[in-house]
Amino acid sequence: MFAKEIYASRRERLMEKMGKGLILLLGNSEASTNYPSNTYKFRQDSTFLYFFGLNEPDLAAILDPETGDQILFGNNVDMDDIIWMGPQPTVAEKGARVGVSHTEPFAALGEYLKKAQQQGRKIHFLPPYRNYNKILLHSLLGLPVASLKEEASLELIKAVVDLRIIKELCELEEIHKACDIGYQMHYTAMKIAKLGMVEQEIAGVMEGIAHSKGAMTSFPTILSQNGETLHNHSHHQILTEGRLIVIDAGAENNMNYCSDFTRTIPSSGKFTQQQKDIYNIVAAANNKAQAIARPGLTYKEVHLDACRVLAAGLKEVGLMKGDVDEAVAAGAHALFMPHGLGHNMGLDVHDMEDLGQIYVGYDDEVRPSTQFGLASLRMGRELKVGHVITVEPGCYFIPALIDQWEAEGTNKEFINFDALKAYRTFGGIRLEDDIVITETGCRMLGSKRLPITPEEVEKEMLG
Repeated sequence: MFAKEIYASRRERLMEKMGKGLILLLGNSEASTNYPSNTYKFRQDSTFLYFFGLNEPDLAAILDPETGDQILFGNNVDMDDIIWMGPQPTVAEKGARVGVSHTEPFAALGEYLKKAQQQGRKIHFLPPYRNYNKILLHSLLGLPVASLKEEASLELIKAVVDLRIIKELCELEEIHKACDIGYQMHYTAMKIAKLGMVEQEIAGVMEGIAHSKGAMTSFPTILSQNGETLHNHSHHQILTEGRLIVIDAGAENNMNYCSDFTRTIPSSGKFTQQQKDIYNIVAAANNKAQAIARPGLTYKEVHLDACRVLAAGLKEVGLMKGDVDEAVAAGAHALFMPHGLGHNMGLDVHDMEDLGQIYVGYDDEVRPSTQFGLASLRMGRELKVGHVITVEPGCYFIPALIDQWEAEGTNKEFINFDALKAYRTFGGIRLEDDIVITETGCRMLGSKRLPITPEEVEKEMLG
């Protein structure tokens, strides 16, 4: 945990932003896997962690901007709990750790909220994403479960985003730790990958590192020789000569801050010339994005510049044609990169996505696009000092998408469909780093950069 003063300051700033009404913040409860007492590893709600730092189930809090009251709700353990779990701190002791002096039993939360409703006070809550909290909110506030997303407080969403999106120094230090764990995961994968192995063997070792060095993985590991499928969580294939392995994985450190890296490696340890040509194009797009990202620029602009590098490279190898700027404006490059350049990252690997991507990745000036590919850009807003974002350009050869575009004549003036026939079994390439925006540009997070050039990757795999 951070010092209690950090959490107290965050809560005070939130109440200043809100001004009126009651702020209701719910923690998470345990979630069962296959029967009630067999649960998944507990993960606290990230916003609750941000303001209270208590990584324990069955807690809730009320903040009252009008009176300054801060109340933590939870239950003390009984003897049965002590027998199975050992002695546990009281709710009052938990509150004291984070600067909250007023605590109440969890059952008192309902009466407190009912009284506030009778007084006509506005109760601000965030959109719930777990079914348990949806049912709890229904019980506490009398709102239909189906309406909870719409009834969630837009004012509170925007206030939380404003606070969480710019990372404090203490947060950057924790993300740095998570990045170092992520580095070890990917570096190990490069070292152990050998023909004949099952993908699962590599993924298992990587996830073991995440668990041994931190809290868990930051998301289910993507590791597949079918890298043209963007989020491929199947790990059943045997490493086969001539194929590429897309590995997208990261860690949560013990403070639940995340990392997210992607590297693409050859199954045999050696790239073919065709693979190397496409790989270098993606690496150039990654480097371009990091070279230009700076305060005042929108990430949408960075995305489009990276896409121009991608399109120019693909034109050079004969897969695209025509004017590069016109091709990108038309979205022709999205045949090869149907996703955005990156996303915010922090306590969530896709930071605050539960609050609504339109509020996290965009602002009043920069709005989402409806164009294929660009519509999938999760982060487009103006960059500010302290933004932590991923940079992850890619190039994929998706047979079904290629066939559809060719049949429909989509962007035929920019795509060389005949040349694409030689790439139908290519798979995909993605290269991802994590950066923070600084006063003069950006810097990479973590102690060092993962091997990025084809030569560096081959050296680690074959050396």
